[in-house]
Amino acid sequence: MHETGLSNAPWRKSSYSANGESCVEIAPADDAIATRDSKNPTGPVLHFTATRWTAFLRAAETGTLKPR
Repeated sequence: MHETGLSNAPWRKSSYSANGESCVEIAPADDAIATRDSKNPTGPVLHFTATRWTAFLRAAETGTLKPR
């Protein structure tokens, strides 16, 4: 999905990514968190609800991410 409505969104990368090229960027989008690949800013965007985003971050921090 290409998100033209997010063209002026305040996209940001993690401070841990420094000048890395393989980064995920996030931006607030209505009642969701939008995510995209920093190498392809006009490419697909994934949307997560706040609840799902919090669960994802918690799983990433604790090392409990599981593929579906």
